[in-house]
Amino acid sequence: MGTTQNIVTVDLGPYREAVEKRVNSGSYSSPDEVIQAGLQALEREESGLNEWLTQQAEESLADPGPSVPAAEVFAELGAIHREATRKSAR
Repeated sequence: MGTTQNIVTVDLGPYREAVEKRVNSGSYSSPDEVIQAGLQALEREESGLNEWLTQQAEESLADPGPSVPAAEVFAELGAIHREATRKSAR
C-alpha cells in the first residue's frame, strides 16, 4: 500500500531562512522534516503545559483549606502590584 501525502502550502515568512539554514547544515534532510520536528516540539510543550495545569487544578481541588473569593484575591494582587510599582518608581 502506497503512502498518501497531505500537501499543505505554508508561508514561512521570517522562518524560511531558519528552515533553510537547518537543511543546509545537514541537521535535517528537507524542509518537511524541520516543520515536522517543530510541530512535535510544540506538541511536547503543550502536553507538558496541560499536564502541569491538570496537576495544579487537582492540587487546588484537593486542598482542604477554605476557598478565597476572587474579588479578595484580585484586591490583594492589586495592592501588591501598586506597592511594587511605587518602589520601582523611586
